[in-house]
Amino acid sequence: MDLKKIEKGMELIIEGLGKNIDRKKLKETPKRVSRMYSEIFSGIEIDPKKILGKIFKEEYNELVLIKDISFFSMCEHHFLPFFGKAHVAYLPDGNNVIGISKIARLVDVLSKRPQLQERITNQIVDIIMNVLTPQGAMAVIEAEHMCMIMRGIQKPGTKIVTSAMRGIFLRDLRTRAEALSLISSSIKM
Repeated sequence: MDLKKIEKGMELIIEGLGKNIDRKKLKETPKRVSRMYSEIFSGIEIDPKKILGKIFKEEYNELVLIKDISFFSMCEHHFLPFFGKAHVAYLPDGNNVIGISKIARLVDVLSKRPQLQERITNQIVDIIMNVLTPQGAMAVIEAEHMCMIMRGIQKPGTKIVTSAMRGIFLRDLRTRAEALSLISSSIKM
């Protein structure tokens, strides 16, 4: 990531807005923005396939669901944030499971890059299928997009929901229904 180029770009934006880049309160803004971008786009420099890490041998072939994973991302169309919750499920092959925190970390890494919600949704399940080789994987993402809230149509509270399913979640309606039911339920323990 070239932080100096990001700084220069921010200077041009400020000047393009007709503001004086040398004004005391704006002088450090380009540096702050470049540091912020290095943080919010840190997923660019990480191979998401390596996030899942060690596969554990465990005799388990029932649903695993990690739900309500909070995330923030930046829409690549407008470079405005979108944010929400990801729900990720997989059905192990009877031998292989992964640490549950790895799923949340995968969502985090994929969201920390210029993105589209549809792409993140597909990437999550494709990576799980490739690395873990489960019977199936599923992701449902619900998010609010600032490009719909603060510009354009200006509709606060509107949520976009995307889903991606592979393997058994496409073939077996009962397995898909079980996962969707658990996602939408508010289980209290």
